[in-house]
Amino acid sequence: MASKTLGTVAAPWMQRIVQGELSTSLWFNRACYGPVQRFFATVSWLGDGKLWYGLMALLPLVQGWDGAETSLRMIAAGVVGLLVYKLIKQYTRRPRPCAAHPAIRAGTPPLDAYSLPSGHTLHAVSFTLILVAAEPALAPLLVPLTLSIAASRLVLGLHYPSDVLLGALIGAVLGLGFSA
Repeated sequence: MASKTLGTVAAPWMQRIVQGELSTSLWFNRACYGPVQRFFATVSWLGDGKLWYGLMALLPLVQGWDGAETSLRMIAAGVVGLLVYKLIKQYTRRPRPCAAHPAIRAGTPPLDAYSLPSGHTLHAVSFTLILVAAEPALAPLLVPLTLSIAASRLVLGLHYPSDVLLGALIGAVLGLGFSA
């Protein structure tokens, strides 16, 4: 099974990591049914960009120049994040769990073929950090949403835990780097 998720993996410790990720992915994906799937599919759909683009457009209207500056920071982080995650995906070419294991089903159609890192998580974390730095009162809304977006990637069978963790790490670096 390890060879199907990461190519030929010779080191036994790496095979254990791959197997552990597969087991965790299966555990999360088993929750993907009925209302749970609908909830996480909706959260994932919002994380596709719709919510973030809407906030970027709304901020200047509500907060004037301060909002425009925050939106520009989000746009800059988004562009850099997109370039970084596309580069990593092209380099690693790690298949998504739903493509690599027949017991894992996709709760929504994937946006592309590769899983490492999670772009949804990367952008959710970076945008949340930028927004919360500019407007701390948004934290009680955005932090649970960001955690739900990250969880959705696992529940929907689209990412392994390390994909989500790497996306969160890159997002945190970008979010902190582009925060005011």
